[in-house]
Amino acid sequence: MELTVINIMAIVASGLMLIVTGGVIYLTAAEWRDRRRQQRDKNNR
Repeated sequence: MELTVINIMAIVASGLMLIVTGGVIYLTAAEWRDRRRQQRDKNNR
């Protein structure tokens, strides 16, 4: 099966989309975790 330029570009675009989506999920989880930690530290003072 021969890969055309458009097929290769579609595969690369899909891969980049997965990487960006994973990054957004990671940053959202990290922010949620940090916010929870700050709230817990503020309540323990």
